[in-house]
Amino acid sequence: MPDDASERTDGKRRAVDRLINFSDAVVAVAITVLALPLVDIEGPAPGESVWPILWDHAPQISTFLFTFFVLAIMWLAHNRVLNEMRAYDGVIFWLNTTWLAGIVLLPWFSALYGETSSRSSVGLVYWGALALISVLGALMGRHMRAHPELSGRTVALDPKESRRLALRGPVFAGYFLLIGLVSLVLPDVASWMPFGIIILSIWFRPVRSQQSEETA
Repeated sequence: MPDDASERTDGKRRAVDRLINFSDAVVAVAITVLALPLVDIEGPAPGESVWPILWDHAPQISTFLFTFFVLAIMWLAHNRVLNEMRAYDGVIFWLNTTWLAGIVLLPWFSALYGETSSRSSVGLVYWGALALISVLGALMGRHMRAHPELSGRTVALDPKESRRLALRGPVFAGYFLLIGLVSLVLPDVASWMPFGIIILSIWFRPVRSQQSEETA
């Protein structure tokens, strides 16, 4: 028969699995809701071309595509943290819950940003929400690294890699917030700044080392 320690370990593992499944379900629903504003776009009338419609709704479409891929990147980083967990505490629970709340609100902010004629008026809210979500994800990773008992990690991260992981979330959050601030005064410039996220994603991409794999 299994001993009490094994039962406690199995119970913690099941709790983490349920947390992961719940989080994944919330993100999946949020990504689905993200596309709903596009469903309301009317198609071309008989004999008309679809291109003018795509052009007229280009801000909505581009905002949807960008938010979709950013959500996917955020989910991937978030998933690495949760997959390494062997247990979680109250701090992780509430950070994760707040992270999910931001993810659920993001489709609404995205719709506002894509549909408004004056994008600068809601740009700070949209980019600020992305910054907040990024910070929350970074705090989860930082808490995990500070409490190895939650992950069962027995080998410490390389100091250089640990510093890189610690910088990832704040750098992304700072860049998101910068885009929001620039959108208030130079919306045309801000519309090109999201391409910088590609560079940041490459720079902070996961690196597998002999000791460990990036988790945030």
